[in-house]
Amino acid sequence: MPSRALRALLIPASLSVLVASSPAPLDPARVHPRDAVITPSPAQWNPSKTIKHKRDILSSVEGDIGSVLSGLGSGIPSYVASGVPNFFQGFPTGQAVESSLGLNDADLAALPTNVLNIDPYANYTDQGWQIRFHGNVYKQPNTSNETLTNLANSLFIYGTNLSSLPESQQDQARNLTAEIFIVQQANVSVNTIHIEPAASQGGDGESGGGGAVTPSGATVQDVTLPYNTTAEGDFDAFVPINGAGLQAGNSTSQVQRLNTYVEGATLGNATAYLVPNEGLTIISDIDDILRITKIYEPEQGLLNSFARPFTPWQNMPSIYANWSQSLPNLHFHYLTTTPEQVTRNYMQFIYSTYPGGSFDDRPLNFSDVSATLSVRKYLLDKVFQTFPQRKFILVADTSNSDVMRDYPQMVTDYPGQVQCIFLRNTTATDPGDKFPYDTSGFKGLSQNQYMFFVNADDLTGLDIAGGQCYNQSVAQNLTFSYQGLPGGLGKTPEVNGSANGKGNGSSSSGAGSVGLGGSHWVGGLTAMVLAVLVGGLL
Repeated sequence: MPSRALRALLIPASLSVLVASSPAPLDPARVHPRDAVITPSPAQWNPSKTIKHKRDILSSVEGDIGSVLSGLGSGIPSYVASGVPNFFQGFPTGQAVESSLGLNDADLAALPTNVLNIDPYANYTDQGWQIRFHGNVYKQPNTSNETLTNLANSLFIYGTNLSSLPESQQDQARNLTAEIFIVQQANVSVNTIHIEPAASQGGDGESGGGGAVTPSGATVQDVTLPYNTTAEGDFDAFVPINGAGLQAGNSTSQVQRLNTYVEGATLGNATAYLVPNEGLTIISDIDDILRITKIYEPEQGLLNSFARPFTPWQNMPSIYANWSQSLPNLHFHYLTTTPEQVTRNYMQFIYSTYPGGSFDDRPLNFSDVSATLSVRKYLLDKVFQTFPQRKFILVADTSNSDVMRDYPQMVTDYPGQVQCIFLRNTTATDPGDKFPYDTSGFKGLSQNQYMFFVNADDLTGLDIAGGQCYNQSVAQNLTFSYQGLPGGLGKTPEVNGSANGKGNGSSSSGAGSVGLGGSHWVGGLTAMVLAVLVGGLL
């Protein structure tokens, strides 16, 4: 059952030494900065400063529901209780990786140092521009294909065997497994970061640039980070740069691009986005909004994340390309709670399919479920506080319990800064999404400020810059409570479609209506257990 396969992720120390590796130095040749190699990274955070949120009724009240479900041995996936897919939890790090691959100190010393340099944003202060460099320093073991195949089969592929997949999917699964089994380097200095003007980055969506321009007269310069890496190999710091040849952030509305490269390491490229004080920023999730992931279906989620090629959801690339061109000087920021070890594929997908922009993922010290449920809010707070004069468009889906809680909360926490909230209702189109979600946070919000949508085309024809965020052809019918609870708990209204019939097709697809509350749990024991537990907490 899924929970057994996924629980292996939480016990990295128990991994057998499948094949003793024979590490050899990788090719240390540097990647030229203009190649814009996309590299992920974690970020240095202080967990004690993370805003703590009351855990919702499906996660904990006077005890952990997840442990109760697990104790029943009913096969109920533990992500039911947390809202976080377990295949994105508990990746092995440090000594666990060394032990799993049979590495010793001499093996590690022979390996070149890599730097994950995640595409940063920069803000403008009284002292000028400063770039938030954040990333990770690590070493990549020279792991054999046989070992990677065994690891992928035992940890990341459920319900099938790697050998049964197409060769290209086998290669992707092995490559991603290799990205996970890396050894982070603690307390090391991040060498000089080289900065120069950057050309356009990304795919068709970048043709409008999202308002980003190349400051051709910008000074080519080098900067040094002020701190060594953390125990997890992370670095995160705002670093002032020489602003000669750059437009001041308080006198321009254009986003400017700079290319950055960590000297003395491989894979250290990133594009920095210098974001003006005022303007519009889209903060976009990725899974099940920009690409098909199905994180709510463990088997499909695993295959889509680790083996299958990333596939855009509907025509969202066209939607984002249109926004990039129609909303002047737009800044795109991609925020995902995917852990940094698997973010490289995400970034490559984004920059070949959607407009270029800055990026945030989940750093290593947000590793357990409770921390993961608060990391999105922490990252949101950081962006909002860095740009207090900008307005934000938040885009995600209903399958994340933290989104349902945190996005409407941003309207209260940062008055006047949230322009729009767009949430795809995955239960309306995906019958496999049986996860309850809570819409109560939207009760006090103006309907024109948010929209639960079904199809990508629901986002067309809106005057977003003018504050129009609701397409009246998409019925909402919100009940401001938990939707889709088992045993008939919660309210599950029938939605009859759009006002003008737009997209109204078969009722099975949910097209033309948000279909809030349309999911139902399957299985008598599952429904009974959750009905008793949740019913006693309401």
